[in-house]
Amino acid sequence: MNVPSAPLPADPATTVDWAKVRADFPVLTREVHGKPLIYLDSANTGQKPASVIEAVDDFYRRHNANVSRAVHALGTEATEAYEGTRGKLAKFLNVRADELVLCSGTTFAINLVAYSWALPRLGPGDAIVLTRMEHHANIVPWQLVAQRTGATIKVAELDDRGDLDLEGLRALLTPEVKLLALTHVSNVLGTVNPVRKICREARRRGIVTLVDGSQAAPHRPLDIAAIGCDFYALTGHKMSGPTGTGVLWARREHLEAMPPFIGGGEMIKEVRFEGTVFNDPPHKFEAGTPNIAGFVGLGTAVDYLSALGMARIEAREQALLDYATAALSAIDGLRIFGAPKEKAAVISFLVEGAHAHDLATLLDLEGVAIRSGHHCAHPLMQHFGVPATCRASLAFYNTFEEIDAFAAAIDKVRRLLV
Repeated sequence: MNVPSAPLPADPATTVDWAKVRADFPVLTREVHGKPLIYLDSANTGQKPASVIEAVDDFYRRHNANVSRAVHALGTEATEAYEGTRGKLAKFLNVRADELVLCSGTTFAINLVAYSWALPRLGPGDAIVLTRMEHHANIVPWQLVAQRTGATIKVAELDDRGDLDLEGLRALLTPEVKLLALTHVSNVLGTVNPVRKICREARRRGIVTLVDGSQAAPHRPLDIAAIGCDFYALTGHKMSGPTGTGVLWARREHLEAMPPFIGGGEMIKEVRFEGTVFNDPPHKFEAGTPNIAGFVGLGTAVDYLSALGMARIEAREQALLDYATAALSAIDGLRIFGAPKEKAAVISFLVEGAHAHDLATLLDLEGVAIRSGHHCAHPLMQHFGVPATCRASLAFYNTFEEIDAFAAAIDKVRRLLV
């Protein structure tokens, strides 16, 4: 294979020194198996800048206390930092802070909606619409709801390019449908769904909408108010924040009507054996001691991404994606899955004659970290008739030179496997 020798594409985000940005991420300086690390698994988890790592360290060294419980100085500092992150996220997402439930991630957020909104409202004869490209976290909770309520699940399919069949989806939005749950960006195909248009169609029919934003929040500007959904979930560790952090945004009327999902401390106003008065939302959904240090780190991650600018991040990653797509397309026997009209920086692929896990294992020996497997998307793998794929997912801290090295490594290990 010939690695593309054309000049590197002009960087559309010329005001950013991307080499300096890359230097903010300590893990990217290490070696793996004696080779420089090429990290291409950001859809799995994003790497953390030094400022986020230092914020978590500083919290534990200087401010560690529980939130909303103590009047001493450390307790006040911890509470201000924790609630400060809620405010930063509200600005980042263009929503009200009191509409944001801080939680462990998208999986928890979707389950919160499933158990607190869907279970009390759905019954036999009702339906939930999902899409073929959903992550298991946006399938399994709805299956559990359907089993317990007698509701049914309908599935919107894809076209040959990996885009949602919008006409088919529209046809599914019949009167018995009470909820439409879909991903903003596919974690396998990179498909960017027209969620604003879809949510508008659903709202006209009185259908509640939930959007899984795990793969959108780290990579593109978000305006939840403009999207017009009822619920939006995202995960902090994919957007350069600590693990165990995430957000559920919900319309205020839903939060006020929904019962608590988990009971305990801090989600109450008053507890008597005769009954309990719950706290106001969002706090009535935040029982127990939260991941305070993690949310302090997430607030710093939001600061970092905001300072870079999400539009510049999106443009940088699009340039990397275009370059990587050209490089991989030049490799003999390599098949890329999905060519949607609008695509985020994710490339799922297979090499003819090579198992995905074998390919990923040998690439790891070359210092290249990619994901192999079903990517928590079994129904999508079934659609393509394969058990697994390899997935390279790019982020703004990657380089064009890494893509060249990645393509050369694929060509090298391909010769060993086929």
